[in-house]
Amino acid sequence: MTILVGLGNPGRQYSATKHNFGYWVVDRFAEKNSLTFQPGKGDYVIAKSSSVTCVKPTTYMNRSGAAVSDYCQNFQNSIKDLLVIYDDIDLPLGVLRFRPNGGAGGHRGMESIIYQMESEGFCRLRMGISVGEVVESTEKYVLSSFHNNHEKTVEEIIEKACDGIEYYLSHSVNETMNEFN
Repeated sequence: MTILVGLGNPGRQYSATKHNFGYWVVDRFAEKNSLTFQPGKGDYVIAKSSSVTCVKPTTYMNRSGAAVSDYCQNFQNSIKDLLVIYDDIDLPLGVLRFRPNGGAGGHRGMESIIYQMESEGFCRLRMGISVGEVVESTEKYVLSSFHNNHEKTVEEIIEKACDGIEYYLSHSVNETMNEFN
């Protein structure tokens, strides 16, 4: 079973921030597949089908690893089952990148997952959020919303990410990278 982990921060005050791109993608994927999120057995919510589970940690971004590790232990899933979906300030808005593994790249949520899972060996989907030159602090930038004139691009990349995930579910990560990166 593939576990789609969308990273973000819970709560209304964060729902429209760039740091919630992972939540937006798994929310849309669940909606397209008629899946409904329910409380999990830990600090996460889940939406399941017979072949895929969408997980959204509710621990806040910097502690995402605790929720991911807890989920994997509770449901006996391997790190190899994960596809972690998250925002990346180093990529321009509209760009997505599937990867089979790698470091955190300064992303606190990814640092937490790598630390808790004791490995970088899991697949990920990085979603670009950078619009022009970022002159403010990283924290302030990721916790702000996109300008209204980027709304269409955001919606398009969410749909492209969902298409990429559907492809990934029946192909290797390398084939998915060749098709979508």
